[in-house]
Amino acid sequence: MRPVIPMVAVMLTVAACSSIQPAQPQSPAPSTGPARAGGTLTFALNADPDHLDPTLSRSLVSRQIFHAMCEKLYDVDEKVQVIPQLAAALPSISPDGRTYTIPLRSGVKFADGTPLDAEAVKRSLDRHLTLETSSRRSELGPITAVRATGPRTVTITLERPTAPLTAALADRAGMVMSPKALQGNFAANPVCVGPFKFASRVPQSSIELVKDPNYYDAAKVKLDKLVYRIITDGSIRAANLRSGDAQVADTISPEDVPQLSADPNLRVLQSDSLGYQSLTVNVGNTDGLGKPPKTLGTPIAKDPRVRIALEHAIDRDALVKTVFRGLYRTACSPVSPNSPYTSERAQRCRPHDPAKARQLLAEAGVAVPYKIKMSVTNTPLNLRLAQTLQAMVKDGGFEMEIQAAEFASLLDLQDAGDYETLQIGWSGRVDADANVTPFVRTQAAQNVAGYSDEQVDALLDKAREQLQPAERAQTYAQVIELLQRDNPLIYLYRQRNITGVSARLTGVQGFADGLVRVAFAGFVS
Repeated sequence: MRPVIPMVAVMLTVAACSSIQPAQPQSPAPSTGPARAGGTLTFALNADPDHLDPTLSRSLVSRQIFHAMCEKLYDVDEKVQVIPQLAAALPSISPDGRTYTIPLRSGVKFADGTPLDAEAVKRSLDRHLTLETSSRRSELGPITAVRATGPRTVTITLERPTAPLTAALADRAGMVMSPKALQGNFAANPVCVGPFKFASRVPQSSIELVKDPNYYDAAKVKLDKLVYRIITDGSIRAANLRSGDAQVADTISPEDVPQLSADPNLRVLQSDSLGYQSLTVNVGNTDGLGKPPKTLGTPIAKDPRVRIALEHAIDRDALVKTVFRGLYRTACSPVSPNSPYTSERAQRCRPHDPAKARQLLAEAGVAVPYKIKMSVTNTPLNLRLAQTLQAMVKDGGFEMEIQAAEFASLLDLQDAGDYETLQIGWSGRVDADANVTPFVRTQAAQNVAGYSDEQVDALLDKAREQLQPAERAQTYAQVIELLQRDNPLIYLYRQRNITGVSARLTGVQGFADGLVRVAFAGFVS
């Protein structure tokens, strides 16, 4: 065994996407000194999490909660490199790439006092792989067996080499759940290994975590309690931060950045996102997520020319300037320009061209204005985005109706296929596979578009088996060209991760994976 650190056809008229600008430096903390023990940190969170269950969860906000209470086999650091967490080292991988051996930390206990061992890891991984409603199955790849080959050694056998596996184990697929807690309703009383443990939840209102005395590195934990307060309006999150009612606020609106940055009592943390925001078109999700796709009869579902026309009707540059003060970046691809798996081909964009949009609608035999419905979350910023898109696409021959819903309800609508087009995003992962495969491979865990193409599936499987980033980059370029031919998702922009933090806090970190690290934070005054 050898230890391996995993690295993390249609002709288009294209225009260059806006270049990625360097990340703005994080403003320094006015207060200095060691963190004191004790205190409650209130975190203003932008949405209510879906499931507090790593097997079922699909939202960024649930990942934010999990970060403090459900550690993983691996994590990522500030450079977005995979590092051990509950594992004692990076996996040893057999020469044929089909066997991963993972050593575990010693002396680790779950929050309920149960020891973490190889059998517990096996049980969690088996649950991710076999639970009918699992959102993790397609992330883990073609695993044929998970075995406890020692008290603290887990061996994973694969049908074929799978390059993204270690990166997948640095997210929810690598979270280990207490076997005892799995005997009950885990989402109602989640128990993992972490600096904090679950205390209570009031849906649509708050989630409370308390310091876990069983945590293997409890001396590093300064705070007594974390309170996540659900505040969907960005301006209200910012107001809570300024008043001191919250000490951390996520997903700060670009509108609020200048005022918060000028406040000497606050810091604004910024980083480029690995993810994207997109417009998903329902092309075949008639019976619900995971069911075989079927043909929908609407022009936008059955004719890619209509979907391509919609893309031509959207001015990405104007969108980010108008709605997001130019702080965000345009996006035309699921693969980040900062990824080792990117290429010039993968970043090509269709230009804003309303005349071309109308031409394509005419070729498709669609009368204008062509009416479409777009489902969005009902937050003020997302509604502003939707209204901007609504006005923008008129010149291209589209009449857009906005259908707004609360975030959790929107997830239900997309899963059921109860939408025509849907504006929603993805926070991004370190490996490109997780940003592409779950959304477009046939019947994958998050393929809410109901998209299916045998050539795309084959190329995605090929990319998973390629161990060299340059080879994978070229394969993803081929995938993206095929996706642009069919256009089930129209990529719009990449957010910046913008977080407001009280200057009274030290140890808060914001990484490119979209998670705000607060588990080891503390008050300095």
